[in-house]
Amino acid sequence: MEKVERTTSNRARMLISCPDQPGIVAAVSQFLFEHGANIVQSDQYTMDPEGGLFFIRIEFDLPDIEENIERFQRDFTHVANKFQMDWKLNLTSRKKRISIFVSKEDHCLLELLWHWRSGDLDVEIASVISNHPDTQPLVDSFGIPFYHVPVTADTKQEAEEKQLSILGDNVDVIILARYMQIISPSFIQHYADRIINIHHSFLPAFIGGKPYDRAHNRGVKIIGATAHYVTEELDGGPIIEQDVQRVSHRDNVEDLKRIGRQIERSVLAKAVAWHVEDRIIVHNNKTVVFS
Repeated sequence: MEKVERTTSNRARMLISCPDQPGIVAAVSQFLFEHGANIVQSDQYTMDPEGGLFFIRIEFDLPDIEENIERFQRDFTHVANKFQMDWKLNLTSRKKRISIFVSKEDHCLLELLWHWRSGDLDVEIASVISNHPDTQPLVDSFGIPFYHVPVTADTKQEAEEKQLSILGDNVDVIILARYMQIISPSFIQHYADRIINIHHSFLPAFIGGKPYDRAHNRGVKIIGATAHYVTEELDGGPIIEQDVQRVSHRDNVEDLKRIGRQIERSVLAKAVAWHVEDRIIVHNNKTVVFS
């Protein structure tokens, strides 16, 4: 089965945050109109109309945007300065490159690979990196480079240095698809707001080992999963997406794990798609998600 490709020439996306005040949308729209752009989608959100922050995501088509991107960015700087904007511009023709980190469990990895192959996840998968060799045959079948980097308590720093060497300077985002290792602060600093993790419970409940055993022992009635950006605070980064499902006393530990895997796959796939489609703005320890 061949991977489906999308055509996204001439399309770009802008993410903007700035102090809220009258005229922001008008100024951006007027700028795009004057440069010959056609807005195809626009979403905005204000934290507080009186002195709060304003967030906007605009997707537009502009002929020859790739050839003229430097001039476009230079011209927009005048608008950005006027409104004190924090902004970025991304071309959809320049696919984001991702690397997937995984341990032994493959359900989240498989979900991402299926979405990628079908064309629903419009990225380039630069590599899959694992501290175990178990998923290599699966990854090889998709024609994606696989790297086995063992990690122990004594070799953690050396392992992360090797991982960074593999990643190089051309990976936009790292996906922890059930990667059962804690990422060091120095590694996180290389990819601030660009490492996405899936947590196997509805945070902050049951942090740590054997969460489903502990959930079963407590007789929980809801289990879930949380996708979030990785920060130095363990499992405390900005939350991107969460979902839950009701369970009952009839469900044993294996039932909870099976249901949990289904939720994890779905939640992580949504979070990754929203990130690569430039639908997320991080503000402090929260996210604005234009889903």
